[in-house]
Amino acid sequence: MKIIHIINGPNLNLLGEREPEIYGSTDFEEYLEKLRDIYHNVDIRYFQSNHEGEIIDYLHDIRSLSGGIVLNPGALTHYSYALRDAIAAITIPVVEVHISNLYKREEFRQKSVTAAEAAGILSGFGLDGYRLAIAHLLSRRNG
Repeated sequence: MKIIHIINGPNLNLLGEREPEIYGSTDFEEYLEKLRDIYHNVDIRYFQSNHEGEIIDYLHDIRSLSGGIVLNPGALTHYSYALRDAIAAITIPVVEVHISNLYKREEFRQKSVTAAEAAGILSGFGLDGYRLAIAHLLSRRNG
């Protein structure tokens, strides 16, 4: 069975509550169940942390145990060179996902220091960006 890891960064544990006008009103655990129903032949594993070092450690731990990673770094996107370096250090593909369109947000949110190390970026598709990222990783792996 293919393994895809979804990693969410800081404050994404509050999806469904935090700024629903930007991030929507769906709890991520609820959406995760929908993803698992859609991709029933894929082992989708989920990790969320509000701590940069925990995310980096997780990336290191799964570097040989995954067919791909869907990563929403949250605010770490804009300043974490340590996270960027962790993505660069692993060989499995990482797709960066952002629920909101970064380019419609504040100026400081429009720059991603992690993006250059990602296989691709999805921004502004809401939670559906996670599904699209998984679809890409599965086609890449099989193609």
